Amino acid sequence: MFRYYAWLAARSLRKNPALTALMVLAIGLGIGASITTLTVLRVLSGDPIPAKSAQLFYPQVDPRSINDYHPGEAPAEQVTYPDGMNLLKAKRADRQALMTGGGAVVLPDSAAIDPFSVDARYTTADFFAMFDVPFQYGGGWKATDDDAHARDVVISKSLNQKVFSGGNSVGKTLRIQSTDFRVVGVLDNWRPTPHFYDLNSARYSDYEEIFLPLSTAMELEFGRNGSMDCWDNTADGDQVHSPNCSWLQFWVELDSPDKVKAYKAFLNNYSDEQRSQGRFPRPNNVRLPNVMQWLDDQKVVPSDVRLQVWLSFGFLAVCLVNTIGLMLAKFLRRNGEIAVRRAIGAPRREIFAQFLVEAGAVGVAGAVIGLLLALLGLWGVRQQAADYASLAHIDPTMLLMTLLLAVITALLSGLLPAWRACQVTPALQLKSD
Repeated sequence: MFRYYAWLAARSLRKNPALTALMVLAIGLGIGASITTLTVLRVLSGDPIPAKSAQLFYPQVDPRSINDYHPGEAPAEQVTYPDGMNLLKAKRADRQALMTGGGAVVLPDSAAIDPFSVDARYTTADFFAMFDVPFQYGGGWKATDDDAHARDVVISKSLNQKVFSGGNSVGKTLRIQSTDFRVVGVLDNWRPTPHFYDLNSARYSDYEEIFLPLSTAMELEFGRNGSMDCWDNTADGDQVHSPNCSWLQFWVELDSPDKVKAYKAFLNNYSDEQRSQGRFPRPNNVRLPNVMQWLDDQKVVPSDVRLQVWLSFGFLAVCLVNTIGLMLAKFLRRNGEIAVRRAIGAPRREIFAQFLVEAGAVGVAGAVIGLLLALLGLWGVRQQAADYASLAHIDPTMLLMTLLLAVITALLSGLLPAWRACQVTPALQLKSD
């Protein structure tokens, strides 16, 4: 019967091409707008490291001045150098990494390649294992290399391609600034979205090209990026090592709820200890959010993107109402056909099924139009200056969602018209005809 109803639907839709086009366009416009904004929201609000996001935590303590203190406010978003080193050396977590962003100039050996600037990440040895960073060649450095201020570097796949033609460059020398570094690892493709481990830099931009030991970068006084929050008149002097300037990010890995509870207790004890030494004048303000909680706290998804999603689904609802009106007009114009079918024995459920198949056909056509409009809309998003623009692409999941949303929308649009069509009284209709 389905094949027969599909044939009837195609025949009916061809009879009224203008009305059919209006219904398909109405659904396509609503679907296109909804899928475009939903795709952008999905890109921005996704879990950047789903396999471990519940095991990675961002410890927060509050060493700031008592001046301008407001009860209930969030603690400092970053840690000072003394606090970061204390927490790192305490080794109370399964893994821990202290880091900051930076920038450096690479000077290739080849005369054919001019020196160029790259984004850098200054971090500690556990960074790569903590964040499941994939390697094409080699691996990260060891914790002893942090202590030794080793001249080791991990480079990205793209930088390896540019400088070493994509070959295995482990053991080769890369000159950065005016210092020679030994390549110990080459990353494979890796771009967690958003840039969760450091939200002070661009949150959705391309990732770092080189990774150096933090101790080495500080010894060589490499330039750093990101914010720095200072208090108690520390605008001058050595801000990097100051206990009154927070500028580092610190992450830990804890694989059980008991370890999370114990680490939070450790942070409170650490705050008490620092207060006894004349620091941490504020009451204890300790937090330990995991990855997704931290992204939510930092409101990573722009509010205008969420608003656009609501507006687009409101537009889809308007399109749904318009499609209901068009289908109702189309179906009720076929009262004579319905009456004849009822008179020769077709039950109401068969009439209802026939018109739902026709509505579904409209939905499939609307899905095609909606997908094309969504692709056009996402192309427009990619032309914007926003740092997340380049990520706006439809994946297989969104392709399937486009089809399902269009068919469901069309079926919902067809429910009332199909039900009304079932209520035609054959005797009265045939008599009037």
